[in-house]
Parts: sequence; C-alpha cells; structure tokens
Amino acid sequence: MDGELTFWSFVPRARARLAEEFGYDDVSATELLLTLNRASGVVTYDLEAAVHRPAGRSWSSFRILYVLWLAGPLEAKKTAELTGLSRAALSNLLGPLAADGIVDRERDPDDGRSVRLSLSDAGRREIAETFRAHHEREIAWAAALSPDEQATLVRLLDKLVAHRDDLDVRHRS
Repeated sequence: MDGELTFWSFVPRARARLAEEFGYDDVSATELLLTLNRASGVVTYDLEAAVHRPAGRSWSSFRILYVLWLAGPLEAKKTAELTGLSRAALSNLLGPLAADGIVDRERDPDDGRSVRLSLSDAGRREIAETFRAHHEREIAWAAALSPDEQATLVRLLDKLVAHRDDLDVRHRS
C-alpha cells in the first residue's frame, strides 16, 4: 500500500493489515464501523465549524437547543438522554445557556428534585435561525446520495442499532 496515509486511506490500510499481517479472517465489521465512526466525525466537525462555532455555540450546545426546540420542555435527565450527553456534560453546558437567557431552568412541579428545561423566547429564535443554516448544510451533505440511497442508508443504520439486546449495548441514559 503505497501513497500518503490520510484520514480516509487509513480505513483500507487498517483492513488490509488486520487481514494480511494479523490474520483476522473477517475484517468487514471493522471496516464498516471504522468508516461509520469516521464519517460521523467528519460531518459533525463540519457542521460545528461551518455553522455552530460561527454562531457562537458548540455542537453539544446545539444538540440541547435542538432537542428542547423539537421535544418541548423536558426534565434534565431526559434531555441528557435525547442529546446523547452525560448528565455532567449537560449540566456544564446549561450554565452558559441559562446565563445567556437561552434556556430556562425551573424545578419540576411534579418532582421537586428534578429540573425542567425549556427554551426562552430568545432560545427559540436562536435555534430557529441556527437550524436554517444547519439544515442547508445537511442538504448539501445529503445531496451526494439520491433520495432512495438516503432512505436505504437510514434503514440500514436503523437496522444496525435496533434491538441489539444480544450485545448488552452501553449508552448514556
């Protein structure tokens, strides 16, 4: 394998070395998950660098605003679950969002130990504006695939992660 090793060329290099030098018979799973992980990282970084950082927010902050925008007011624990953030990370991100008047925090009326999060009017305006730019970038990324290919990829990813009780999958909750 000649040529300069790059972020993307590492995937076939890894596959070849695992098979040829280390004797792994089936490295397609490694190739699949390494490609999936790298693709996700590239898209996420691009969205953050092109849209969210210029708007003064991080990718993680966007995820919080996005979930609260679409799901409505939520308990902090549920917000962490739906954003894929740990509760500690969520708590750290909420401070600046609350200080900026973007997210409101109040005690849950049904459970005084819980905090209910919601978007302020300013938060709703911010996420609506930010999402326009975010969505334009999503459309640009998705344009590499036909609508049928996009639907197929979504179905395949759903299939990959759905009902994996056999793996005792670990995730944030």
